[in-house]
Amino acid sequence: MNERITAQRVRVVGEDIKVDVYPIQQAIKLAQDQGLDLVEISPNADPPVCKIVDYSKFKYEQKKKQKEIKAKALKVVLKEIRFGPNTDEHDFNFKLKHAENFLKEGAKVKATVFFPGRSIVYKERGEILLLKFAQGLEEFGKVEQLPKLEGKRMGMIIMPKAGKK
Repeated sequence: MNERITAQRVRVVGEDIKVDVYPIQQAIKLAQDQGLDLVEISPNADPPVCKIVDYSKFKYEQKKKQKEIKAKALKVVLKEIRFGPNTDEHDFNFKLKHAENFLKEGAKVKATVFFPGRSIVYKERGEILLLKFAQGLEEFGKVEQLPKLEGKRMGMIIMPKAGKK
């Protein structure tokens, strides 16, 4: 901004200004004549590009743009649904409906089978349960991570299909 700009010649843009390359002193004088500031907006260009604007208004606009970009960024929500290796049909269907709703809302679903005590010997049951769960949700989401055993838990992640909101 103003005297902090180190380049000898700058390209000046702004309202009511002839866009051209000026020596730095002349560019600063042009800005001061209008009661505004000379702000460097593209320092890597050759020559650097500066704009004649009100600096506080310029900073405000930048903050506003950043906030807008942040608001538009997609926030990924991960919902977890837990099963036991011996989950019966009714509980399975109940949890399947919940997972369907989560996927429709755009959230990812992590399905986990927990093996308490010695039930780890039924790990193939857990894998079958998770694959059946993924099959039941295939029209709403797709498997991002296949069933994977981590200690006494087997987990799988399903992400929503694009356009299914």
